[in-house]
Amino acid sequence: MGKAKHCNVESNLRPSPPPLLMASPLPPMTAPTTTGNPLVAIYFVASPLQYLAARQIAERFEPEARQILVYYKHGVAPVVRAEDWDAVAYMPWPRFEPLPGPFGRLRRLRKNLRDIADLIGNVDEIHLHSAVFDTEAINYFVRGLPRLTGAKTLRARILPDGIISIRRYPLTRLKQWAQCLRKLRRLVAPELDYACFAGDRIGSDASFVDRIYVLTGLPHEYLEAKAVTLPPLVDAIASSEGHAPKALIVGQPLHGAGLMRAEDVEATALAIEHWLREQGIRDVDYKPHPKDPRRELNRPGYRLIELDEPLESFLARSTYSHILGVRSSVLPLARQIYGDSARIMAFGWQYIHFKSPEEQAAMQAAFEATGVEIIPS
Repeated sequence: MGKAKHCNVESNLRPSPPPLLMASPLPPMTAPTTTGNPLVAIYFVASPLQYLAARQIAERFEPEARQILVYYKHGVAPVVRAEDWDAVAYMPWPRFEPLPGPFGRLRRLRKNLRDIADLIGNVDEIHLHSAVFDTEAINYFVRGLPRLTGAKTLRARILPDGIISIRRYPLTRLKQWAQCLRKLRRLVAPELDYACFAGDRIGSDASFVDRIYVLTGLPHEYLEAKAVTLPPLVDAIASSEGHAPKALIVGQPLHGAGLMRAEDVEATALAIEHWLREQGIRDVDYKPHPKDPRRELNRPGYRLIELDEPLESFLARSTYSHILGVRSSVLPLARQIYGDSARIMAFGWQYIHFKSPEEQAAMQAAFEATGVEIIPS
């Protein structure tokens, strides 16, 4: 890939993006300039997992394209390797970072669209990757980018989003009506033409989506004609063989996310602690989740670890004999990395508040299919 060009979609962000991607502002809005490449692949990512998937897609499925990464969560910045991309941009999320003044959200939507179009330039074809296409912050790019770049073809492709990507989430009638309301924005901003669709919320049934990337070993409910299985997201180079037992506990917000009652979180944390003690495992690391400031599963004696890389990459070069958690998507992914060299275990499932019996069944099937042991607490 070519040398990275850095781009901030908005120069006066609140807060400012990390120094890694600070750069000169975009030039004034003018007609897009020719890029010299008729095909551009653009990736909208919001998590380290999506970032790793985008890297695999760029290398193995889009080698001829100009590669553009757009991240819209500040927490992704530490894992971005700008030199791996032809261009990198931070995109403020309109709902959380609207432009100052009246109609700030609408103006942010327009600015994001125009700034990314300027970054792309004139092209013949665009491959647009995102984990979901019903959100207005992404959807408007489906029709807006061809209009602003002159692209004759735009193909939308869905990035995997961990354990969420194992089942379909049908749009309710209310949400379909909401799409019609979003389409009305084109009356005041013609480039904001919402691409309506029905069926699955992430867009897997949409006519403009031609490919859905799925993770190795995880079951899914998508059309086989559209599904493309990714190879392992990282190359495992470590083995726990010959090492003393060592465990990693993967934290996640449970009570804070409404998945468990506080007393059930405590019971699960104790069950994990007792199980480790019975197994004689005293070397225990605890990886807190960014959205779990209370570190709900942490216990005295665990070693806290903070990472500046995707947890999946960290696991690939680490020597854990046991990886434990509750329902984190890291657990089935860890099985892909470690194979049979580690036990991957999920605790406390009898306490989890699932949205529906169907969700519980699908998630349990996914965990069991990848060899995650579900341990009753």
